[in-house]
Amino acid sequence: MPADATDAPLPATPAAAPDGPPSGSAGARVDDDAPAEDVLDSGPRGRGATERMCVATREVLPVAALIRFVAGPDRHVVPDLKARLPGRGAWVSARRDLVIRAVRKGALRRAFRDRVTVDPDLAEVTERLLERSVLDALAIAHKAGEVVAGTTKVEAAIASGRAIALIHARDAAPDGVRKIAAQAARRPDADDRPRPVFQSLDSAELDLALGRTNVIHAALLPGRAADAVLGRWRLLDTFRTCGSVTTRGDRQTAASSARD
Repeated sequence: MPADATDAPLPATPAAAPDGPPSGSAGARVDDDAPAEDVLDSGPRGRGATERMCVATREVLPVAALIRFVAGPDRHVVPDLKARLPGRGAWVSARRDLVIRAVRKGALRRAFRDRVTVDPDLAEVTERLLERSVLDALAIAHKAGEVVAGTTKVEAAIASGRAIALIHARDAAPDGVRKIAAQAARRPDADDRPRPVFQSLDSAELDLALGRTNVIHAALLPGRAADAVLGRWRLLDTFRTCGSVTTRGDRQTAASSARD
Protein backbone atom coordinates (compact mmCIF):
# COMPACT_ATOMS: atom_id res chain seq x y z
CA MET A 1 0.00 0.00 0.00
CA PRO A 2 1.42 3.44 -0.86
CA ALA A 3 2.48 5.67 2.02
CA ASP A 4 0.67 8.62 0.53
CA ALA A 5 -1.41 9.14 -2.52
CA THR A 6 -3.44 11.48 -4.63
CA ASP A 7 -6.99 10.70 -5.42
CA ALA A 8 -9.84 11.41 -7.75
CA PRO A 9 -12.89 12.53 -5.78
CA LEU A 10 -15.41 9.90 -4.74
CA PRO A 11 -18.78 10.02 -6.46
CA ALA A 12 -21.01 12.74 -5.11
CA THR A 13 -23.20 11.73 -2.19
CA PRO A 14 -26.04 13.52 -0.49
CA ALA A 15 -23.99 14.48 2.56
CA ALA A 16 -25.61 17.33 4.46
CA ALA A 17 -23.69 20.59 4.85
CA PRO A 18 -20.45 19.05 3.53
CA ASP A 19 -18.24 22.08 4.13
CA GLY A 20 -19.16 22.54 7.76
CA PRO A 21 -18.64 20.41 10.83
CA PRO A 22 -21.10 17.62 11.54
CA SER A 23 -24.05 18.49 13.68
CA GLY A 24 -23.52 18.34 17.41
CA SER A 25 -20.79 19.64 19.66
CA ALA A 26 -17.31 18.31 20.38
CA GLY A 27 -17.47 15.05 22.30
CA ALA A 28 -21.09 14.43 21.30
CA ARG A 29 -21.98 10.99 19.97
CA VAL A 30 -23.74 10.60 16.66
CA ASP A 31 -26.35 7.98 15.94
CA ASP A 32 -24.62 4.72 15.01
CA ASP A 33 -27.28 4.10 12.36
CA ALA A 34 -26.51 7.32 10.46
CA PRO A 35 -25.86 6.75 6.73
CA ALA A 36 -22.18 6.08 6.01
CA GLU A 37 -21.96 8.96 3.55
CA ASP A 38 -22.74 11.45 6.31
CA VAL A 39 -19.33 10.85 7.88
CA LEU A 40 -17.27 11.79 4.80
CA ASP A 41 -16.01 15.33 4.42
CA SER A 42 -16.31 17.28 1.20
CA GLY A 43 -12.60 17.17 0.41
CA PRO A 44 -9.61 19.36 1.28
CA ARG A 45 -11.56 22.50 0.37
CA GLY A 46 -13.50 21.97 3.59
CA ARG A 47 -10.41 22.46 5.78
CA GLY A 48 -12.08 25.37 7.55
CA ALA A 49 -14.21 22.96 9.58
CA THR A 50 -13.22 22.83 13.24
CA GLU A 51 -14.91 19.52 14.10
CA ARG A 52 -15.38 16.14 12.45
CA MET A 53 -16.81 12.80 13.45
CA CYS A 54 -14.55 9.88 14.32
CA VAL A 55 -15.85 6.90 12.35
CA ALA A 56 -14.56 4.48 15.01
CA THR A 57 -16.34 6.00 18.01
CA ARG A 58 -18.86 8.23 16.21
CA GLU A 59 -17.86 11.09 18.48
CA VAL A 60 -17.65 14.64 17.15
CA LEU A 61 -14.19 15.98 18.01
CA PRO A 62 -11.88 18.89 17.11
CA VAL A 63 -10.05 18.16 13.87
CA ALA A 64 -6.72 18.59 15.71
CA ALA A 65 -7.50 15.39 17.63
CA LEU A 66 -8.22 13.39 14.48
CA ILE A 67 -6.43 11.94 11.45
CA ARG A 68 -7.94 12.09 7.98
CA PHE A 69 -8.00 9.06 5.66
CA VAL A 70 -8.68 9.11 1.92
CA ALA A 71 -8.91 6.60 -0.90
CA GLY A 72 -5.84 6.56 -3.12
CA PRO A 73 -5.88 6.04 -6.91
CA ASP A 74 -5.85 2.27 -6.37
CA ARG A 75 -8.80 2.63 -3.95
CA HIS A 76 -6.67 1.66 -0.95
CA VAL A 77 -7.33 3.83 2.09
CA VAL A 78 -4.26 5.86 3.13
CA PRO A 79 -3.54 8.38 5.92
CA ASP A 80 -3.66 12.05 4.98
CA LEU A 81 -1.78 13.60 7.90
CA LYS A 82 -1.88 17.14 6.51
CA ALA A 83 -5.54 16.88 5.44
CA ARG A 84 -4.66 18.11 1.95
CA LEU A 85 -5.10 15.12 -0.36
CA PRO A 86 -7.96 15.33 -2.87
CA GLY A 87 -11.14 13.37 -2.59
CA ARG A 88 -13.60 12.93 0.23
CA GLY A 89 -12.14 11.82 3.53
CA ALA A 90 -13.07 9.98 6.71
CA TRP A 91 -11.67 10.92 10.11
CA VAL A 92 -10.48 8.74 13.00
CA SER A 93 -9.29 9.80 16.44
CA ALA A 94 -5.50 10.11 16.53
CA ARG A 95 -5.09 6.91 18.54
CA ARG A 96 -3.58 3.66 17.39
CA ASP A 97 -6.23 1.54 19.09
CA LEU A 98 -9.06 3.43 17.41
CA VAL A 99 -7.49 3.17 13.96
CA ILE A 100 -7.21 -0.57 14.57
CA ARG A 101 -10.87 -0.63 15.62
CA ALA A 102 -11.93 1.31 12.53
CA VAL A 103 -10.12 -1.27 10.38
CA ARG A 104 -11.28 -4.42 12.20
CA LYS A 105 -14.89 -3.33 12.65
CA GLY A 106 -15.19 -2.13 9.06
CA ALA A 107 -15.95 1.49 9.99
CA LEU A 108 -13.57 2.94 7.37
CA ARG A 109 -14.79 0.57 4.69
CA ARG A 110 -18.42 1.49 5.40
CA ALA A 111 -17.57 5.20 5.47
CA PHE A 112 -16.47 4.88 1.84
CA ARG A 113 -19.52 2.74 1.04
CA ASP A 114 -17.52 -0.46 0.50
CA ARG A 115 -15.77 0.96 -2.56
CA VAL A 116 -12.28 0.81 -1.07
CA THR A 117 -9.73 -1.63 0.28
CA VAL A 118 -8.63 -1.12 3.88
CA ASP A 119 -5.37 -2.94 4.56
CA PRO A 120 -5.04 -4.63 7.97
CA ASP A 121 -1.73 -2.86 8.69
CA LEU A 122 -3.20 0.65 8.32
CA ALA A 123 -2.40 1.54 11.95
CA GLU A 124 1.25 0.55 11.46
CA VAL A 125 1.45 2.55 8.24
CA THR A 126 -0.06 5.56 10.00
CA GLU A 127 2.42 5.30 12.86
CA ARG A 128 5.37 5.14 10.46
CA LEU A 129 4.13 8.25 8.65
CA LEU A 130 3.66 10.10 11.94
CA GLU A 131 7.20 9.16 12.95
CA ARG A 132 8.54 10.26 9.57
CA SER A 133 6.76 13.60 9.96
CA VAL A 134 8.46 14.15 13.32
CA LEU A 135 11.89 13.39 11.87
CA ASP A 136 11.26 15.68 8.89
CA ALA A 137 10.16 18.51 11.18
CA LEU A 138 13.17 17.94 13.42
CA ALA A 139 15.52 18.16 10.44
CA ILE A 140 13.92 21.45 9.36
CA ALA A 141 14.17 22.85 12.89
CA HIS A 142 17.83 21.87 13.02
CA LYS A 143 18.54 23.70 9.76
CA ALA A 144 16.74 26.72 11.21
CA GLY A 145 19.04 26.71 14.23
CA GLU A 146 16.23 25.73 16.60
CA VAL A 147 17.78 22.47 17.83
CA VAL A 148 20.94 21.91 19.86
CA ALA A 149 22.41 18.47 20.52
CA GLY A 150 24.87 17.13 23.06
CA THR A 151 24.78 17.23 26.84
CA THR A 152 26.85 20.41 27.16
CA LYS A 153 24.72 22.40 24.71
CA VAL A 154 21.48 21.08 26.18
CA GLU A 155 22.56 22.08 29.68
CA ALA A 156 23.55 25.53 28.40
CA ALA A 157 20.16 25.95 26.72
CA ILE A 158 18.42 25.04 29.97
CA ALA A 159 20.59 27.42 32.00
CA SER A 160 19.89 30.29 29.60
CA GLY A 161 16.15 29.62 29.68
CA ARG A 162 16.03 29.07 25.90
CA ALA A 163 15.20 25.35 25.91
CA ILE A 164 11.47 24.90 25.28
CA ALA A 165 11.53 21.09 25.13
CA LEU A 166 13.99 18.29 25.82
CA ILE A 167 14.71 15.27 23.66
CA HIS A 168 16.36 12.05 24.80
CA ALA A 169 17.07 9.03 22.66
CA ARG A 170 14.98 6.03 23.63
CA ASP A 171 18.24 4.16 24.29
CA ALA A 172 19.77 6.96 26.39
CA ALA A 173 21.44 5.98 29.66
CA PRO A 174 19.09 6.63 32.62
CA ASP A 175 21.82 8.49 34.53
CA GLY A 176 22.24 11.03 31.75
CA VAL A 177 18.50 11.57 31.48
CA ARG A 178 18.21 12.07 35.26
CA LYS A 179 21.06 14.58 35.29
CA ILE A 180 19.44 16.75 32.64
CA ALA A 181 16.02 16.37 34.27
CA ALA A 182 17.40 17.58 37.59
CA GLN A 183 18.84 20.70 35.98
CA ALA A 184 15.62 21.35 34.08
CA ALA A 185 13.61 21.05 37.29
CA ARG A 186 15.70 23.85 38.79
CA ARG A 187 15.15 26.05 35.72
CA PRO A 188 11.52 25.82 34.49
CA ASP A 189 10.54 27.59 31.30
CA ALA A 190 9.56 31.24 31.00
CA ASP A 191 6.01 30.47 32.15
CA ASP A 192 7.31 28.57 35.20
CA ARG A 193 6.17 25.24 33.78
CA PRO A 194 8.06 21.99 33.24
CA ARG A 195 9.33 21.57 29.70
CA PRO A 196 7.90 18.81 27.50
CA VAL A 197 10.23 15.81 27.36
CA PHE A 198 10.26 13.41 24.41
CA GLN A 199 11.90 10.00 24.48
CA SER A 200 10.22 7.96 21.76
CA LEU A 201 12.91 7.81 19.03
CA ASP A 202 16.15 5.85 18.95
CA SER A 203 19.55 7.48 18.72
CA ALA A 204 19.95 6.23 15.15
CA GLU A 205 16.73 7.99 14.15
CA LEU A 206 17.84 11.22 15.81
CA ASP A 207 21.21 10.89 14.05
CA LEU A 208 19.42 10.74 10.71
CA ALA A 209 17.25 13.78 11.43
CA LEU A 210 20.09 15.95 12.75
CA GLY A 211 22.75 14.81 10.31
CA ARG A 212 25.28 13.80 12.93
CA THR A 213 26.24 10.70 14.89
CA ASN A 214 25.52 9.56 18.42
CA VAL A 215 22.72 11.99 19.25
CA ILE A 216 21.54 11.09 22.74
CA HIS A 217 20.29 14.40 24.18
CA ALA A 218 18.92 17.44 22.39
CA ALA A 219 16.79 20.50 23.06
CA LEU A 220 14.38 22.59 21.05
CA LEU A 221 14.84 26.35 21.00
CA PRO A 222 12.08 28.91 20.40
CA GLY A 223 10.88 29.28 16.83
CA ARG A 224 8.20 28.33 14.35
CA ALA A 225 10.03 25.21 13.16
CA ALA A 226 10.41 24.01 16.75
CA ASP A 227 6.70 24.58 17.31
CA ALA A 228 6.00 22.28 14.36
CA VAL A 229 8.20 19.61 15.95
CA LEU A 230 6.26 19.92 19.21
CA GLY A 231 2.91 19.55 17.48
CA ARG A 232 3.95 16.55 15.41
CA TRP A 233 5.73 14.80 18.28
CA ARG A 234 2.76 15.22 20.59
CA LEU A 235 0.51 13.75 17.91
CA LEU A 236 2.85 10.76 17.53
CA ASP A 237 2.99 10.16 21.28
CA THR A 238 -0.78 10.51 21.59
CA PHE A 239 -1.20 7.97 18.78
CA ARG A 240 1.21 5.49 20.32
CA THR A 241 -0.11 5.77 23.86
CA CYS A 242 -3.77 5.72 22.83
CA GLY A 243 -4.43 9.17 24.21
CA SER A 244 -2.30 8.95 27.35
CA VAL A 245 0.48 11.31 26.32
CA THR A 246 3.93 10.31 27.57
CA THR A 247 5.47 13.74 27.16
CA ARG A 248 5.85 15.62 30.43
CA GLY A 249 4.99 19.25 30.82
CA ASP A 250 2.10 21.21 29.39
CA ARG A 251 -0.13 18.79 27.51
CA GLN A 252 -1.33 19.65 24.06
CA THR A 253 -3.37 16.82 22.60
CA ALA A 254 -2.48 17.94 19.11
CA ALA A 255 -1.62 21.19 17.47
CA SER A 256 -2.45 22.79 14.18
CA SER A 257 1.30 22.92 13.62
CA ALA A 258 1.24 19.13 13.41
CA ARG A 259 -0.36 19.55 9.96
CA ASP A 260 1.99 22.30 8.69
